[in-house]
Amino acid sequence: MTIYALSSGPGVSGVAIVRISGPEASEIIKSLTGKKIPSPRLATLRKINNINTSELIDEGMILWFPGPESYTGEDMAEIHIHGGKAVIQALLNTISKVKNCRLAEPGEFTKLAFQNGKINLLKAESIADLISAETEIQRLQAIKIMKGKSSEKFNELRDKLLKILSFVEAKIDFPEEDLPDENIRKIKKDSNDVLVEINKILNDQKVGEIIREGFKIAIVGPTNAGKSSLLNNLSKREAAIVSETAGTTRDVIETHLNIDGYPVIISDTAGIRNSKDEIEKKGIKLSLIKAENADLKLVVIDAKSVNLSGFLSDLLKKNAILVVNKSDLLDGELNSEITKHDHVLTSLKNNHNIDKLIMKIKDKLKNEFISNGDILITRERHRQHLIQCVEYLNNFSEKNDKKDFDKAAEDLRLATRHLGMIVGKVDVEEILGSIFNDFCIGK
Repeated sequence: MTIYALSSGPGVSGVAIVRISGPEASEIIKSLTGKKIPSPRLATLRKINNINTSELIDEGMILWFPGPESYTGEDMAEIHIHGGKAVIQALLNTISKVKNCRLAEPGEFTKLAFQNGKINLLKAESIADLISAETEIQRLQAIKIMKGKSSEKFNELRDKLLKILSFVEAKIDFPEEDLPDENIRKIKKDSNDVLVEINKILNDQKVGEIIREGFKIAIVGPTNAGKSSLLNNLSKREAAIVSETAGTTRDVIETHLNIDGYPVIISDTAGIRNSKDEIEKKGIKLSLIKAENADLKLVVIDAKSVNLSGFLSDLLKKNAILVVNKSDLLDGELNSEITKHDHVLTSLKNNHNIDKLIMKIKDKLKNEFISNGDILITRERHRQHLIQCVEYLNNFSEKNDKKDFDKAAEDLRLATRHLGMIVGKVDVEEILGSIFNDFCIGK
Protein backbone atom coordinates (compact mmCIF):
# COMPACT_ATOMS: atom_id res chain seq x y z
CA MET A 1 0.00 0.00 0.00
CA THR A 2 1.22 3.51 -0.86
CA ILE A 3 0.51 6.31 1.61
CA TYR A 4 0.43 10.08 1.18
CA ALA A 5 -0.15 13.12 3.40
CA LEU A 6 0.49 16.82 3.83
CA SER A 7 3.74 16.90 5.83
CA SER A 8 3.99 20.64 6.36
CA GLY A 9 1.67 22.40 8.80
CA PRO A 10 -2.00 22.98 7.93
CA GLY A 11 -3.16 26.45 6.92
CA VAL A 12 -2.04 29.01 4.36
CA SER A 13 1.74 29.16 3.78
CA GLY A 14 4.26 30.08 1.14
CA VAL A 15 5.20 26.45 0.53
CA ALA A 16 3.45 23.19 1.38
CA ILE A 17 4.98 19.70 1.23
CA VAL A 18 3.05 16.57 0.29
CA ARG A 19 4.87 13.32 1.01
CA ILE A 20 4.25 9.99 -0.79
CA SER A 21 5.77 6.64 0.18
CA GLY A 22 5.31 3.14 -1.22
CA PRO A 23 5.44 1.02 -4.39
CA GLU A 24 3.12 3.34 -6.37
CA ALA A 25 5.14 6.50 -5.57
CA SER A 26 7.03 6.53 -8.88
CA GLU A 27 3.86 5.99 -10.96
CA ILE A 28 2.08 8.79 -9.09
CA ILE A 29 4.91 11.24 -9.87
CA LYS A 30 4.91 10.21 -13.54
CA SER A 31 1.12 10.61 -13.74
CA LEU A 32 1.17 14.01 -12.03
CA THR A 33 3.96 15.46 -14.17
CA GLY A 34 3.67 13.52 -17.45
CA LYS A 35 7.42 13.01 -17.36
CA LYS A 36 9.92 10.44 -16.12
CA ILE A 37 11.08 10.33 -12.51
CA PRO A 38 13.59 13.10 -11.65
CA SER A 39 17.15 12.32 -10.59
CA PRO A 40 17.34 11.13 -6.96
CA ARG A 41 17.66 13.82 -4.26
CA LEU A 42 17.74 16.64 -6.81
CA ALA A 43 15.02 19.30 -6.59
CA THR A 44 13.35 19.42 -10.01
CA LEU A 45 10.79 22.01 -11.18
CA ARG A 46 7.74 20.38 -12.77
CA LYS A 47 4.18 21.26 -13.75
CA ILE A 48 1.80 19.25 -11.56
CA ASN A 49 -1.44 18.19 -13.22
CA ASN A 50 -4.68 16.51 -12.25
CA ILE A 51 -4.15 12.81 -12.99
CA ASN A 52 -7.57 12.28 -14.59
CA THR A 53 -8.10 15.57 -16.48
CA SER A 54 -4.52 16.79 -17.09
CA GLU A 55 -5.67 20.17 -15.77
CA LEU A 56 -2.80 22.18 -14.23
CA ILE A 57 -2.90 22.22 -10.40
CA ASP A 58 0.35 24.09 -9.70
CA GLU A 59 4.01 24.33 -10.61
CA GLY A 60 6.38 23.10 -7.93
CA MET A 61 9.48 21.13 -6.94
CA ILE A 62 9.68 17.34 -6.99
CA LEU A 63 12.18 15.51 -4.77
CA TRP A 64 12.64 11.78 -5.44
CA PHE A 65 14.13 9.39 -2.85
CA PRO A 66 14.37 5.81 -4.19
CA GLY A 67 14.26 3.09 -1.53
CA PRO A 68 15.96 1.92 0.54
CA GLU A 69 17.89 5.21 0.72
CA SER A 70 14.92 7.22 1.93
CA TYR A 71 13.40 8.26 5.25
CA THR A 72 10.89 5.39 5.20
CA GLY A 73 13.14 2.85 3.48
CA GLU A 74 10.63 2.66 0.59
CA ASP A 75 10.40 4.62 -2.67
CA MET A 76 9.42 8.08 -1.48
CA ALA A 77 8.67 11.46 -3.05
CA GLU A 78 8.06 14.97 -1.79
CA ILE A 79 6.06 17.50 -3.78
CA HIS A 80 6.69 21.14 -2.84
CA ILE A 81 3.78 23.33 -3.95
CA HIS A 82 2.32 26.71 -3.04
CA GLY A 83 0.63 26.55 0.34
CA GLY A 84 -2.87 27.71 -0.54
CA LYS A 85 -5.68 25.55 0.85
CA ALA A 86 -7.29 24.99 -2.59
CA VAL A 87 -3.95 23.99 -4.15
CA ILE A 88 -3.20 21.49 -1.40
CA GLN A 89 -6.69 20.00 -1.52
CA ALA A 90 -6.63 19.65 -5.30
CA LEU A 91 -3.34 17.73 -5.15
CA LEU A 92 -4.49 15.47 -2.32
CA ASN A 93 -7.77 14.78 -4.13
CA THR A 94 -6.10 13.69 -7.36
CA ILE A 95 -3.60 11.43 -5.51
CA SER A 96 -6.51 9.81 -3.63
CA LYS A 97 -7.89 8.52 -6.95
CA VAL A 98 -4.84 6.27 -7.47
CA LYS A 99 -5.47 2.56 -6.79
CA ASN A 100 -3.74 1.09 -3.70
CA CYS A 101 -3.04 4.57 -2.38
CA ARG A 102 -4.51 6.01 0.82
CA LEU A 103 -4.07 8.88 3.27
CA ALA A 104 -1.37 8.19 5.87
CA GLU A 105 -2.25 7.62 9.51
CA PRO A 106 -0.60 9.73 12.27
CA GLY A 107 3.11 8.89 12.46
CA GLU A 108 2.91 6.28 9.72
CA PHE A 109 5.94 7.54 7.75
CA THR A 110 8.09 7.29 10.87
CA LYS A 111 6.53 3.94 11.76
CA LEU A 112 7.62 2.65 8.33
CA ALA A 113 11.12 4.01 8.98
CA PHE A 114 11.24 1.99 12.21
CA GLN A 115 9.80 -1.18 10.67
CA ASN A 116 12.27 -0.98 7.77
CA GLY A 117 15.23 -0.64 10.13
CA LYS A 118 16.03 3.01 9.36
CA ILE A 119 15.61 4.14 12.99
CA ASN A 120 15.00 2.54 16.41
CA LEU A 121 12.12 3.32 18.78
CA LEU A 122 14.10 5.85 20.82
CA LYS A 123 14.95 7.84 17.72
CA ALA A 124 11.30 7.66 16.56
CA GLU A 125 10.19 9.06 19.91
CA SER A 126 12.83 11.78 19.80
CA ILE A 127 11.56 12.87 16.37
CA ALA A 128 8.08 13.30 17.86
CA ASP A 129 9.60 15.24 20.79
CA LEU A 130 11.54 17.49 18.43
CA ILE A 131 8.39 18.32 16.45
CA SER A 132 6.46 19.19 19.63
CA ALA A 133 9.34 21.01 21.41
CA GLU A 134 8.24 24.46 22.60
CA THR A 135 11.37 25.48 24.52
CA GLU A 136 15.11 25.33 23.88
CA ILE A 137 15.70 22.80 26.65
CA GLN A 138 13.13 20.46 25.08
CA ARG A 139 14.75 20.84 21.66
CA LEU A 140 18.21 20.09 23.05
CA GLN A 141 16.97 16.99 24.87
CA ALA A 142 15.27 15.66 21.71
CA ILE A 143 18.47 16.23 19.70
CA LYS A 144 20.52 14.46 22.37
CA ILE A 145 18.29 11.36 22.14
CA MET A 146 18.37 11.52 18.32
CA LYS A 147 22.17 11.34 18.39
CA GLY A 148 21.84 7.81 19.77
CA LYS A 149 23.71 7.87 23.10
CA SER A 150 20.70 6.48 24.96
CA SER A 151 20.26 3.73 22.37
CA GLU A 152 23.94 2.84 22.62
CA LYS A 153 23.73 2.57 26.41
CA PHE A 154 20.62 0.35 26.43
CA ASN A 155 22.03 -1.85 23.64
CA GLU A 156 25.31 -2.15 25.54
CA LEU A 157 23.52 -3.30 28.71
CA ARG A 158 21.40 -5.73 26.68
CA ASP A 159 24.49 -7.23 25.02
CA LYS A 160 26.03 -7.80 28.47
CA LEU A 161 22.94 -9.69 29.58
CA LEU A 162 22.94 -11.78 26.39
CA LYS A 163 26.56 -12.83 27.07
CA ILE A 164 25.63 -13.83 30.63
CA LEU A 165 22.66 -15.76 29.26
CA SER A 166 24.94 -17.70 26.90
CA PHE A 167 26.98 -18.94 29.91
CA VAL A 168 23.84 -19.96 31.82
CA GLU A 169 22.32 -21.73 28.80
CA ALA A 170 25.60 -23.60 28.25
CA LYS A 171 25.23 -25.00 31.76
CA ILE A 172 21.61 -26.00 31.04
CA ASP A 173 22.58 -27.70 27.73
CA PHE A 174 25.51 -29.56 29.30
CA PRO A 175 24.47 -30.24 32.92
CA GLU A 176 27.18 -32.83 33.41
CA GLU A 177 29.84 -30.18 32.77
CA ASP A 178 30.73 -27.92 35.69
CA LEU A 179 31.02 -24.25 34.92
CA PRO A 180 34.54 -22.99 35.65
CA ASP A 181 34.75 -20.89 38.82
CA GLU A 182 35.96 -18.00 36.69
CA ASN A 183 32.73 -18.09 34.63
CA ILE A 184 30.53 -18.28 37.74
CA ARG A 185 32.30 -15.23 39.20
CA LYS A 186 31.95 -13.40 35.88
CA ILE A 187 28.19 -14.16 35.70
CA LYS A 188 27.68 -12.76 39.19
CA LYS A 189 29.87 -9.69 38.66
CA ASP A 190 28.52 -8.76 35.21
CA SER A 191 24.85 -9.17 36.18
CA ASN A 192 25.43 -7.10 39.31
CA ASP A 193 27.23 -4.40 37.26
CA VAL A 194 24.22 -4.14 34.92
CA LEU A 195 21.87 -3.99 37.92
CA VAL A 196 23.87 -1.17 39.52
CA GLU A 197 23.97 0.76 36.26
CA ILE A 198 20.22 0.49 35.67
CA ASN A 199 19.47 1.58 39.24
CA LYS A 200 21.73 4.57 38.65
CA ILE A 201 19.78 5.46 35.48
CA LEU A 202 16.49 5.15 37.39
CA ASN A 203 17.77 7.48 40.11
CA ASP A 204 17.50 10.51 37.80
CA GLN A 205 14.85 12.55 39.65
CA LYS A 206 12.73 12.18 36.48
CA VAL A 207 14.51 15.15 34.88
CA GLY A 208 14.04 13.84 31.33
CA GLU A 209 10.30 13.38 31.78
CA ILE A 210 9.92 16.80 33.42
CA ILE A 211 11.72 18.45 30.48
CA ARG A 212 9.60 16.59 27.92
CA GLU A 213 6.22 16.99 29.60
CA GLY A 214 6.76 20.29 31.40
CA PHE A 215 7.28 21.26 35.05
CA LYS A 216 3.87 20.98 36.74
CA ILE A 217 2.81 23.87 38.99
CA ALA A 218 -0.55 23.73 40.77
CA ILE A 219 -2.14 26.89 42.16
CA VAL A 220 -4.15 25.75 45.19
CA GLY A 221 -5.80 27.26 48.24
CA PRO A 222 -9.14 28.38 49.68
CA THR A 223 -11.81 30.22 47.69
CA ASN A 224 -11.44 33.92 46.85
CA ALA A 225 -7.73 34.04 47.66
CA GLY A 226 -6.70 35.16 44.14
CA LYS A 227 -5.73 31.87 42.48
CA SER A 228 -7.32 32.67 39.11
CA SER A 229 -5.87 36.20 39.17
CA LEU A 230 -2.42 34.69 39.74
CA LEU A 231 -2.86 32.31 36.77
CA ASN A 232 -3.89 35.22 34.54
CA ASN A 233 -0.96 37.33 35.77
CA LEU A 234 1.63 34.60 35.13
CA SER A 235 0.19 33.67 31.72
CA LYS A 236 -0.29 37.36 30.77
CA ARG A 237 -3.81 36.69 29.49
CA GLU A 238 -7.34 36.09 30.74
CA ALA A 239 -7.03 32.32 31.04
CA ALA A 240 -9.44 32.02 33.97
CA ILE A 241 -12.61 33.82 35.03
CA VAL A 242 -12.04 36.12 38.00
CA SER A 243 -15.00 36.87 40.25
CA GLU A 244 -15.68 37.90 43.83
CA THR A 245 -18.18 35.04 44.01
CA ALA A 246 -16.64 32.13 45.89
CA GLY A 247 -16.41 28.85 43.99
CA THR A 248 -16.28 30.35 40.47
CA THR A 249 -13.55 27.91 39.38
CA ARG A 250 -15.11 24.44 39.33
CA ASP A 251 -12.65 22.60 37.09
CA VAL A 252 -8.87 22.57 36.57
CA ILE A 253 -7.70 25.23 34.07
CA GLU A 254 -4.25 24.63 32.56
CA THR A 255 -1.94 26.90 30.61
CA HIS A 256 1.49 26.15 29.10
CA LEU A 257 4.25 28.71 29.70
CA ASN A 258 7.88 29.19 28.77
CA ILE A 259 9.71 30.61 31.81
CA ASP A 260 13.34 31.40 30.96
CA GLY A 261 13.38 28.51 28.50
CA TYR A 262 11.85 26.03 30.94
CA PRO A 263 8.57 24.35 29.91
CA VAL A 264 5.91 24.87 32.58
CA ILE A 265 2.30 23.74 32.92
CA ILE A 266 0.39 25.88 35.44
CA SER A 267 -2.97 24.67 36.74
CA ASP A 268 -5.57 26.84 38.41
CA THR A 269 -7.73 24.67 40.66
CA ALA A 270 -11.05 24.98 42.43
CA GLY A 271 -11.00 26.75 45.78
CA ILE A 272 -10.87 24.25 48.64
CA ARG A 273 -13.64 24.56 51.22
CA ASN A 274 -16.50 22.59 52.71
CA SER A 275 -19.22 22.52 50.07
CA LYS A 276 -22.56 20.77 49.59
CA ASP A 277 -22.58 21.42 45.84
CA GLU A 278 -21.79 18.09 44.11
CA ILE A 279 -20.07 19.70 41.10
CA GLU A 280 -17.93 21.92 43.32
CA LYS A 281 -17.04 18.91 45.52
CA LYS A 282 -15.76 17.08 42.43
CA GLY A 283 -13.71 20.17 41.49
CA ILE A 284 -12.20 20.27 44.99
CA LYS A 285 -11.29 16.58 44.74
CA LEU A 286 -9.56 17.28 41.41
CA SER A 287 -7.71 20.18 43.08
CA LEU A 288 -6.26 17.92 45.77
CA ILE A 289 -5.22 15.30 43.18
CA LYS A 290 -3.55 18.01 41.06
CA ALA A 291 -1.70 19.32 44.12
CA GLU A 292 -0.49 15.83 45.01
CA ASN A 293 0.91 15.23 41.51
CA ALA A 294 2.45 18.71 41.04
CA ASP A 295 6.19 19.36 41.02
CA LEU A 296 5.52 22.65 42.81
CA LYS A 297 2.48 24.03 44.65
CA LEU A 298 1.68 27.73 44.87
CA VAL A 299 -0.53 27.83 47.96
CA VAL A 300 -2.47 31.11 47.72
CA ILE A 301 -4.13 32.54 50.85
CA ASP A 302 -5.82 35.82 51.79
CA ALA A 303 -3.57 37.99 54.00
CA LYS A 304 -6.62 39.13 55.97
CA SER A 305 -7.76 35.67 57.03
CA VAL A 306 -4.78 33.43 57.70
CA ASN A 307 -5.40 29.92 58.97
CA LEU A 308 -2.75 27.40 58.01
CA SER A 309 -4.31 24.45 59.78
CA GLY A 310 -5.93 21.42 58.17
CA PHE A 311 -5.46 20.92 54.44
CA LEU A 312 -3.29 24.05 54.05
CA SER A 313 -0.78 22.65 56.53
CA ASP A 314 -0.60 19.42 54.52
CA LEU A 315 -0.15 21.30 51.22
CA LEU A 316 2.79 23.28 52.61
CA LYS A 317 4.76 20.25 53.82
CA LYS A 318 6.61 19.60 50.55
CA ASN A 319 7.46 21.44 47.28
CA ALA A 320 5.41 24.53 48.06
CA ILE A 321 5.61 28.32 48.04
CA LEU A 322 3.11 30.16 50.25
CA VAL A 323 1.65 33.14 48.36
CA VAL A 324 0.11 35.60 50.84
CA ASN A 325 -2.11 37.69 48.58
CA LYS A 326 -4.06 40.96 49.12
CA SER A 327 -1.21 42.59 51.03
CA ASP A 328 -2.80 45.96 50.19
CA LEU A 329 -5.52 45.13 52.73
CA LEU A 330 -3.12 43.97 55.44
CA ASP A 331 -2.80 45.90 58.71
CA GLY A 332 0.46 45.35 60.60
CA GLU A 333 3.10 42.61 60.26
CA LEU A 334 2.69 39.02 59.19
CA ASN A 335 2.45 36.58 62.07
CA SER A 336 5.08 33.94 62.78
CA GLU A 337 2.80 31.17 61.51
CA ILE A 338 3.36 32.52 57.99
CA THR A 339 7.00 33.59 58.17
CA LYS A 340 8.22 30.11 59.11
CA HIS A 341 7.19 28.96 55.60
CA ASP A 342 8.81 29.78 52.24
CA HIS A 343 6.50 32.65 51.35
CA VAL A 344 5.96 35.77 49.23
CA LEU A 345 3.71 38.67 50.28
CA THR A 346 1.89 39.85 47.14
CA SER A 347 -0.89 42.07 45.92
CA LEU A 348 -2.17 40.86 42.57
CA LYS A 349 -4.45 43.89 42.42
CA ASN A 350 -1.45 46.28 42.61
CA ASN A 351 1.01 43.91 40.87
CA HIS A 352 3.16 44.01 44.03
CA ASN A 353 5.98 41.44 44.48
CA ILE A 354 4.93 39.35 41.48
CA ASP A 355 8.51 39.62 40.17
CA LYS A 356 9.75 38.27 43.52
CA LEU A 357 7.38 35.29 43.24
CA ILE A 358 8.54 34.61 39.67
CA MET A 359 12.19 34.65 40.84
CA LYS A 360 11.33 32.06 43.50
CA ILE A 361 9.62 29.90 40.87
CA LYS A 362 12.69 30.21 38.59
CA ASP A 363 14.99 29.10 41.42
CA LYS A 364 12.82 26.01 41.93
CA LEU A 365 12.88 25.32 38.19
CA LYS A 366 16.67 25.55 37.96
CA ASN A 367 17.07 23.04 40.78
CA GLU A 368 14.62 20.60 39.21
CA PHE A 369 16.23 20.70 35.76
CA ILE A 370 19.76 19.89 36.97
CA SER A 371 20.96 16.68 35.34
CA ASN A 372 24.20 14.76 34.86
CA GLY A 373 24.08 15.49 31.13
CA ASP A 374 23.21 11.90 30.16
CA ILE A 375 19.41 11.93 30.15
CA LEU A 376 18.29 8.43 29.18
CA ILE A 377 14.68 8.27 30.39
CA THR A 378 12.23 10.66 28.74
CA ARG A 379 9.04 8.59 28.94
CA GLU A 380 7.22 6.52 31.53
CA ARG A 381 7.46 3.61 29.06
CA HIS A 382 11.26 3.56 29.41
CA ARG A 383 11.07 3.76 33.20
CA GLN A 384 8.61 0.86 33.52
CA HIS A 385 10.75 -1.41 31.32
CA LEU A 386 13.84 -0.61 33.41
CA ILE A 387 11.95 -1.25 36.66
CA GLN A 388 10.83 -4.63 35.30
CA CYS A 389 14.41 -5.36 34.21
CA VAL A 390 15.69 -4.67 37.75
CA GLU A 391 13.04 -6.98 39.22
CA TYR A 392 14.00 -9.85 36.92
CA LEU A 393 17.72 -9.31 37.50
CA ASN A 394 17.16 -9.51 41.26
CA ASN A 395 15.22 -12.75 40.73
CA PHE A 396 18.01 -14.05 38.49
CA SER A 397 20.67 -13.34 41.10
CA GLU A 398 18.69 -15.14 43.79
CA LYS A 399 18.01 -18.25 41.66
CA ASN A 400 21.53 -18.28 40.23
CA ASP A 401 22.96 -18.37 43.78
CA LYS A 402 20.76 -21.40 44.46
CA LYS A 403 22.00 -22.97 41.20
CA ASP A 404 18.44 -23.12 39.88
CA PHE A 405 19.76 -22.41 36.39
CA ASP A 406 16.61 -23.19 34.37
CA LYS A 407 14.47 -20.62 36.23
CA ALA A 408 17.38 -18.18 36.46
CA ALA A 409 17.78 -18.27 32.67
CA GLU A 410 14.10 -17.40 32.19
CA ASP A 411 14.42 -14.37 34.48
CA LEU A 412 17.48 -13.27 32.51
CA ARG A 413 15.62 -13.66 29.21
CA LEU A 414 12.79 -11.47 30.53
CA ALA A 415 15.26 -8.84 31.80
CA THR A 416 16.90 -8.81 28.35
CA ARG A 417 13.48 -8.56 26.67
CA HIS A 418 12.52 -5.46 28.68
CA LEU A 419 15.79 -3.72 27.76
CA GLY A 420 15.18 -4.64 24.12
CA MET A 421 11.66 -3.22 24.16
CA ILE A 422 13.02 0.26 24.93
CA VAL A 423 14.87 0.45 21.61
CA GLY A 424 12.63 -1.97 19.67
CA LYS A 425 14.94 -4.99 19.54
CA VAL A 426 12.06 -7.42 20.09
CA ASP A 427 8.46 -7.81 18.95
CA VAL A 428 6.87 -4.58 20.12
CA GLU A 429 3.72 -4.42 17.97
CA GLU A 430 1.55 -3.93 21.06
CA ILE A 431 3.24 -0.61 21.91
CA LEU A 432 3.74 0.79 18.40
CA GLY A 433 0.23 2.20 18.17
CA SER A 434 0.52 4.23 21.35
CA ILE A 435 3.89 5.64 20.29
CA PHE A 436 3.14 6.63 16.69
CA ASN A 437 -0.40 7.90 17.35
CA ASP A 438 1.22 10.86 19.14
CA PHE A 439 2.72 12.01 15.83
CA CYS A 440 1.07 14.44 13.47
CA ILE A 441 -0.21 13.17 10.12
CA GLY A 442 2.51 13.46 7.48
CA LYS A 443 5.35 12.49 9.86
